[in-house]
Amino acid sequence: MKKFVMFCGALVVISALSLTGQAEEPTEAEIAARDEAFSKSMAKCVLVGSFTIDGKESEGAPKAERYEIESVTQASENLWIFMTRVKYGKLDTKLPITVPVEWAGDTPMVSLTNATLPGLGEGFSARVIFHESRYAGTWQHGAIGGHMFGKIERATDEGSKDAK
Repeated sequence: MKKFVMFCGALVVISALSLTGQAEEPTEAEIAARDEAFSKSMAKCVLVGSFTIDGKESEGAPKAERYEIESVTQASENLWIFMTRVKYGKLDTKLPITVPVEWAGDTPMVSLTNATLPGLGEGFSARVIFHESRYAGTWQHGAIGGHMFGKIERATDEGSKDAK
């Protein structure tokens, strides 16, 4: 019992130290560099991966998904414009989609809540993080939702013509 109490005490000390040693806010130069790196990393890329639908996991493997991104530019402090190619049903068009991007340290995350997307409808929510050459997150469209994940690949002219 004495060892357990000592262990709990050590955890309290470690927790207190980690809370007081939180990272400092980034400087304006660090924010500008971070934002520029994000914009460059997302230019002319394709998100190639899979998505699941909650409640239908037993129906087999996740479904394939593909999102073509021509560019990502900052519109204001946390709003970014993703110039995308959208293929949804009979719709196949380039479309600027403005979404909030939040930062967890150096990791960007799209944070969309009950948004309307032109040509696609309303009630879209998502939390998607981008890290190195991967993305992962959750999505919701009305009452239907699930998970999404995959790789961020460089787009090719051929890939853009044959997007699925």
